[in-house]
Amino acid sequence: MPGFINRSAEHSAAIGRVREWTRERFALGEDVAIVVAEVACAVPGCPPLETVIAFWSEERRHHTKVFKPVAEVAEDDLPPRWMKGALAVPDGFECDCC
Repeated sequence: MPGFINRSAEHSAAIGRVREWTRERFALGEDVAIVVAEVACAVPGCPPLETVIAFWSEERRHHTKVFKPVAEVAEDDLPPRWMKGALAVPDGFECDCC
C-alpha cells in the first residue's frame, strides 16, 4: 500500500520553491491553495518521476505537470502567465494524475 515517504529538507525546499514560483507566475494571492507533488509515473514512455502542480483560482482548479523530479524544476519550466486559462480543468474532467 502506498504511503508517505519521509523526505529530506532539500526536497521540502524544492517543493516550497516551486510553490512560490507558481504563486508569482500566476499572480496568486496568499489565500490561494497551491499543491506541488512529486509523483512516480508507471505509464510507458513517461519519466519515472514528474512534478504535478495544482492550484485553485477563480473557483476553478488549474493543473500542469513538469516532466522531471521537483529538485530539477527551474522557474522557466512553468508555463507562461498567459496560459493560466488553458490550465483550468473543465467541469466533469477526471484524471489519475492530479
